Amino acid sequence: MIPNVREDILQHQEKIIETWLEEIMKFHSDDSLQNISAAVYESTSRDFVHKLLITIEENDLTDKKLNQFVERLIQMGWPLNYITKGLQEFRKASVRTILSEDIGRKEQFDAIEEIEDWVDEVVNLLVNQYSGSWENTVFLQKMALKELSAPLIPVFDKISVMPLVGTIDTERAKLIMENLLDGVIEHRSQVVLIDITGVPVVDTMVAHHIIQASEAVRLVGATCILVGIRPEIAQTIVNLGIDLGKFPTKSTLKKGVQTALAMTKREIVDLEE
Repeated sequence: MIPNVREDILQHQEKIIETWLEEIMKFHSDDSLQNISAAVYESTSRDFVHKLLITIEENDLTDKKLNQFVERLIQMGWPLNYITKGLQEFRKASVRTILSEDIGRKEQFDAIEEIEDWVDEVVNLLVNQYSGSWENTVFLQKMALKELSAPLIPVFDKISVMPLVGTIDTERAKLIMENLLDGVIEHRSQVVLIDITGVPVVDTMVAHHIIQASEAVRLVGATCILVGIRPEIAQTIVNLGIDLGKFPTKSTLKKGVQTALAMTKREIVDLEE
């Protein structure tokens, strides 16, 4: 920001702060800010406008104080529209200050244009900061959900179960494959039960992924049993002409466990009292 405009804003900063706070406090009624107390909202707003004025005073858009303030808002879950609203109100308050100055039209126009450009640049910087933080958060959440979406659980010695819930796309199928192979080796599983009770639709693509996973498990020395085949799923598989004959299939997890125990030369028996 050019020196004369910066000096005008700093010279009238008390009036700008007063006008800005008056307008931004009205925004507290927005639905996205209802869970923030009035005291916290006011103190944060004062901090916000002071950080903007410090950035102007130091003439440095990369000022760490403003970036750290915005990062704190992101971590606390403040909405992006609070930042954009605050900057727009700061723009208006600064423009009013310039218009109240006893200067020529050209000087006013140049000063207002300078303020507009400065605010636009700050908006871009802070929106990018918000977006980057959100993208990182979403990525981490997505990775955590992926890890939980296809766990391989050891239930008996040499027997593990992978319960699948929800749709299976190519990306998730890759994760299932990785978890299966890593889990078979880690748990030294001889039999793996893939439970598709929670999979709503088994079409050609889903069946293809399951067959691939079963074949991969076979190559590392274990056997797959597909369990949880509901009647409607069985009918779909038959109608589509899908061949699942390369590995055992069972209608329930209980039957699958019994088969797995038999394959590892064990069985469940009732103990007589």
